[in-house]
This record gives sequence, structure tokens and C-alpha cells, in this order.
Amino acid sequence: MTHLLLAVIYLAFIALGLPDSLLGNGWPVMHQDFHVPLSYAGIVSVIIALGTIVASLLSERMTRRFGAGMVTLASVALTAVGLLAFCFSNHFWQLCFWAIPYGLGAGGVDTVLNNYVALHYRSHHLNWLHAMWGIGATTGPFLMGWSLAGKYTWHGGYFGIGVIQVVIVILLCISLPLWKQEKEEGKAETGKSISFREVLAIRGSKEVMTAFFCYCALEQTTGLWAASYLVFKGGLSEDMASRFAGFFFMGIMVGRLISGFMTFRFNDAQMIRIGCVGVFIGLIAILLPFGGFFTVFGLVLLGVGCAPIYPAIVHSIPGIFGKDRSQAVMGVQVAGAYVGLCVMPPLFGPIANHISVGLLPVYLLILAGIMAAGHEKLLRGMKG
Repeated sequence: MTHLLLAVIYLAFIALGLPDSLLGNGWPVMHQDFHVPLSYAGIVSVIIALGTIVASLLSERMTRRFGAGMVTLASVALTAVGLLAFCFSNHFWQLCFWAIPYGLGAGGVDTVLNNYVALHYRSHHLNWLHAMWGIGATTGPFLMGWSLAGKYTWHGGYFGIGVIQVVIVILLCISLPLWKQEKEEGKAETGKSISFREVLAIRGSKEVMTAFFCYCALEQTTGLWAASYLVFKGGLSEDMASRFAGFFFMGIMVGRLISGFMTFRFNDAQMIRIGCVGVFIGLIAILLPFGGFFTVFGLVLLGVGCAPIYPAIVHSIPGIFGKDRSQAVMGVQVAGAYVGLCVMPPLFGPIANHISVGLLPVYLLILAGIMAAGHEKLLRGMKG
């Protein structure tokens, strides 16, 4: 039963990853259909991130009341509603409105399942969990690219992913009995909910938040703007750029599959450092003035470098802060990560509009430097 439940959790994380790169990969065409500037992708991204922040901060209270299984089911259902509504949106304000349930759903899945696997499974399971997200995030761009190349345009890409989400909702509903034991254990807990202020007062929580902030800002800025970079700087067609941008997420997926095995040899602190080195190597490859192969190769290396960082930080949280406080800390940290998503990816929009989208690698390199410095501060307080 334990392995069957883990398979369901993996499926839910594939659902989380599927739509994550759709906006960035479809936006070179979408912004023309909506008659809005290229930079407006940042507005939709911010709304999604705000919804995720709200869901993350409420995650401990919702999980204590309803259990992780029911919260996961409701969250994926919200995501499905948002995606299908995206498909039928004809005005930019509609896109913004339906970004709200999409963001709420994504935040619920991300926070609850990260904490559940960190508590009940080993480090390699958490890496493979995030590899499942990579499978979803890699599949999304290819489906969007296929849709853009055909007669379905970006609407078809969102519709296809929305239908997949509905199927996953049905499977999650069927699997609810698998969460029965977890729900009973959750009812037996006597601890009270921990407030946002109380979490911030815990020693080390600010350092973890900084690490989450920097990592997610780097990952999502790449996901949002890589396709536009390849179109307007690399000269690729929209459908080809969508497919090549997906190589970044492919790198994350493959990297996390490999990282799962590496955790048998290396601890969380070492995995974070290895990942940071990979990130810098990937960015250097993108910055090389050769274009073509080196740019795509750099995106893959960047993804491989990103792969072990997030799972290693997540897995360390119960050990650092205690199992009784891990859900509350996880919720605040994921909220902090999505604050990074609110600020950093949209901030590149005016740079792309008024200076050049070609500055994306430089922007990412600055984020990577801040991320590495923040991680080193965090690692001093990590055990092992």
C-alpha cells in the first residue's frame, strides 16, 4: 500500500509540472492574440504566484483538518478548472482571473506533497518525486509546440493539458482510500497550528526562505523567458523555440532521476553544492557566443544543475526544524519561494521590452550568484 500511495503522489506531481511552462512557451503567440505587450506575461505569472502563496500559507491548517489526500485532490481539481478556462479565454483580463484557481491549486499540491514525502520517505524518493514534476514540465512544452505547429494554436495546448488534469483528478478521487491511514494519524496529532510570525522566529527559517526564494526565481525566470529568448535572440520559430525551451525542464527531469541515486552517496548539503556548480556551468555555456547547439546544451546543463537543489532543501526541513513543525515551516518556505516568482520573472519583462531579451543569461547569472551565497549561509546550519 505504501508503494501504491507513492505512485499516486508521483502522479499528482506530474500534474503539477504539466502546466508550469505552458505560459512561457505559448506567450510569444498569446501576447499577439491578446494585443498586449510581451512583458504582460509577468502579470499572469504574478497572479499565479500570489495564489500559490495563499495556498502555501493555508496548507498546514487545511492538511490538519482534511488530510493530505483530500487537499491534493481539491488542489489538482482547481488547477484543471484554471487550465480549461485559459483555453477559452478571449481577453487578457479573463486570463488573469482564471490564473487565481490555477495558482491556488498549484500551491496546495506543491506544499502538502513536499512535506508528506519529506516526512514519510527517504531522500531519493523526494528527488524522484521532483523528477515526476520534471516529466510533466518537459511534456508540457512539447505538447504546446505541437499545438502551435498545427491548427490548434495555444488554445489546443492548454485544452490538452486541462483534459489530462481532469483524468488525474478522477484517479486521485479513486485513490482516496489509500490516504485513510495518513488521515487517522493526522487526527491523532495534538499540536496546534503555528502562525507565520512564529515560523519566522524559528532559528534558520529566514535562511531557508532565502534559499527557496533564489532557487525558484532562477528556475521560473528561465521557464518563463527561455522561449522568448530563443525566438527574439536566437531567431527560431515559435514552435521550435517552445520545443527547445523544454530542454531546460528535460535537464531537470533527468538530473533528478540521477540525483535520486546520488543521494545514496551524498548528503543534502553536498547535493546542494553539486547543483550550484552545475548551474554556473550551464549559464556559462549559454553565454558563449556560438548559439545553436551551445545554447540548447547550456539549457540542459542548467536544468541538470537545478535538479538536486530544491529536493535537498525540502528533505532537510524535518531534520532541521522537527517533524511537528515541518508542515508550517514548509508552507512559509514555499510561500517565500513564490514571492521570488512574483518579483524576479516579471522584473525581466521591462528589461526584455526596453533593452533586450538577449540579457536573459546575464540576469540568470546574477540570480545564480545570489542563490549560491544564500545556500552557503544555509548550509552552515545544516547537519551533516
